Amino acid sequence: MTLDVGPAGLAAAMGAALDAARSSGPQDVPVGAVVLGPDGRELSRAGNTRERDDDPTAHAEITALRAAARVHGDGWRLEGCTLVVTLEPCVMCAGAIVAARVARVAFGAWEPKTGAVGSQWDLVRDRRLNHRPEVVGGVREADCVELVTQFFRGQRSG
Repeated sequence: MTLDVGPAGLAAAMGAALDAARSSGPQDVPVGAVVLGPDGRELSRAGNTRERDDDPTAHAEITALRAAARVHGDGWRLEGCTLVVTLEPCVMCAGAIVAARVARVAFGAWEPKTGAVGSQWDLVRDRRLNHRPEVVGGVREADCVELVTQFFRGQRSG
C-alpha cells in the first residue's frame, strides 16, 4: 500500500494499524503499528505479541521498526519514515523511535499511564536529544480507544 502521509493518508494507515492490532495474541493488549516509507509505501506492520512470545520488547512499534529497517535500505535509520500506531508509545518505544530517526509518529489513543509521546512524558520531543520526530496524536482516536476498551472489558468478564 502506498499512501499520502497527509491527514487522509494517516487515517488510512491507522486502518492498517488497527488490522495489525487485531492480529495481536489473545492475551496481548491489541496494539498495532505500521511504518510508512518516505514515499508513503507501507514498509511493515505488526501487532503486539509480548504475552504470546514471552518477550518484553515485542511491542507492535518495536517489531514494526525492526521489520521496516530490514526493507528500507538505509540500515537501521528510518529517516523520512512515518510510524503509525494505535496507542501512544511507551518509554521503550519512544526511545526506539528516536534512535531509529523516524521522521513522524502518528498515534490514535492517548495512554495517560505510560504514554511517552505527550501524556505522561514527552520523550520524543525532548530538546536534549539529537533527533525529534513530528508527533500527530488522536488519529482515529475513537476507533483505537474502542479496540482497547473492548479488550479490557473482555479481560474483566473472563
